[in-house]
Amino acid sequence: MNLNNRGLVNYLLLPVSGIFYLLSRIRKFFYQAKLLTTYNFNVDVVVVGNITVGGSGKTPIVIALVNHFKQQGKRVGVVSRGYGGTHQQGSLLVDQNTEASISGDEPSLIATQTQVPVMVNKDRVQAVKDLIIDHNVDLIISDDGLQHYAMGRQIEIAVVDGKRRFGNGFFLPAGPLRESESRLKTVDFIINNGAEHVGEITSTLKALMFVNVATNEEQPLDFFNQKTCHAVAGIGYPQRFFDTLTQLDIKVEVHAFADHHAFAQTDLAFDDDYPILMTAKDCVKCREFATDQMWYLHVEAELSDDFLTELTNKL
Repeated sequence: MNLNNRGLVNYLLLPVSGIFYLLSRIRKFFYQAKLLTTYNFNVDVVVVGNITVGGSGKTPIVIALVNHFKQQGKRVGVVSRGYGGTHQQGSLLVDQNTEASISGDEPSLIATQTQVPVMVNKDRVQAVKDLIIDHNVDLIISDDGLQHYAMGRQIEIAVVDGKRRFGNGFFLPAGPLRESESRLKTVDFIINNGAEHVGEITSTLKALMFVNVATNEEQPLDFFNQKTCHAVAGIGYPQRFFDTLTQLDIKVEVHAFADHHAFAQTDLAFDDDYPILMTAKDCVKCREFATDQMWYLHVEAELSDDFLTELTNKL
């Protein structure tokens, strides 16, 4: 679909967006008026979410925050809806051995990179309760869930994509907004992923190394310099990943898939022996059929010491 047709479709969807907006406002009012119950817990809950759909870069920030609080001596747990996974009912404890097709890619990645208990449940309240009871955590980070008002929280962090911001400014389904931009006035922190903006905390993704999906071999960032590689991404904003590889002087043949795409071996069956480069979030879905041609780019979200100190002091 070309841009002109897409714009026309978005305008045709505006009446549906209006209904979505009204329903979201009514739902929020019911929680504010205590007509619907918000459950509060005896441990601190930090929500890392956004007001848009699509990849704003929350997961690396969640991982960075988990690692920060672990260094502070906290017993940290993470809750997630498990979007894209096949798990449907009850709570699922995710660890590095859990298949990403079951848990969803983001919980699998968080569990693998942090080694903390990650609980998947569409009912985030129950997920929090299970983490507290079964794993004796004293701090919980919610990956997404800004709009899950049944779950009480001490801190709200909204992540904004530094380049795309709020897209066309329309609500779902005509645009990317889940809530209005005014919602950002009520959160504790706004993290801008990839750019600078007044009143927002800048976070950048720092590329560290390439890691082989099959063997865990590590190679420096210049390992694929001037080499032709397949660049594969099934994330919300794949162009960010492709641009990063290009900045590393890699000649990329790009293959963009839908966000949370369930990769199969046939997706990566190319008619050559070029290396295949992917994101860490995608690689957890390819471990079962990984070959030594597959590598992922290991990145970390950089957050300022001032922000981390202020966040810690608020809890």
